[in-house]
Amino acid sequence: MRVEELAKTLDLVLLSPLATAADIELACDEAAALHLAAVTAYPAFAGDVAERLRGSDVKAGACVGLPFGADQPAALVASAERAVNAGARELDVVMNVPAFLSGRFSETRDDLARVVRAARAAAAGAGRGTVIVKVIIEAPLLGDKLTRLACRVVADAGADLAATGSGAGSPARPQDVELMRECLPGEIGVAASGGVATLDDALALIDAGAQRVGSALAVDIVREMTAAGRRR
Repeated sequence: MRVEELAKTLDLVLLSPLATAADIELACDEAAALHLAAVTAYPAFAGDVAERLRGSDVKAGACVGLPFGADQPAALVASAERAVNAGARELDVVMNVPAFLSGRFSETRDDLARVVRAARAAAAGAGRGTVIVKVIIEAPLLGDKLTRLACRVVADAGADLAATGSGAGSPARPQDVELMRECLPGEIGVAASGGVATLDDALALIDAGAQRVGSALAVDIVREMTAAGRRR
């Protein structure tokens, strides 16, 4: 894997409560210089991210439903629509983990489907083409059986990718990526995020089947590979 290929698998994630508008501007500039896949921030900053990345090949992203997706469905839909209307081209949506763990599987699926449809309708209405929707399932908290079921929920909801976690729970694990890749239809990708701090962390997740890896340290990971002169 070349450095350029690695960069295009990495999302720079800025979901710290301490991240300011100035921090986001700097992160966008760094992501654009390295040609990362996306920069993901809170919905309130979606417009700032989109504007700063204008003209680059890095997608503006927003994450709704943090930390565990337990907002009212109407609130999630409204947040998704606002983010897309502000310029987000990728949307990370946290599955309602408490509802899912309570056995409300159909409700969880239907709520996610509402958000997916709303995001795509907002993108179409704004004339901005498609929006990529990733659903965060918090796999490290679920166990294998429920992770399999969560993958089915994500597929039935019509999302583009299933993501291991938001980082609010346990770190991303290669075994979760492998299980999710096994369970999901081929057209639905796997993303991994949470606790990805080093180049070795990122490569282990990619080797397990992750198409995208989210990290607050994405810039450092690319620079680590560049400095080491590593190519796989």
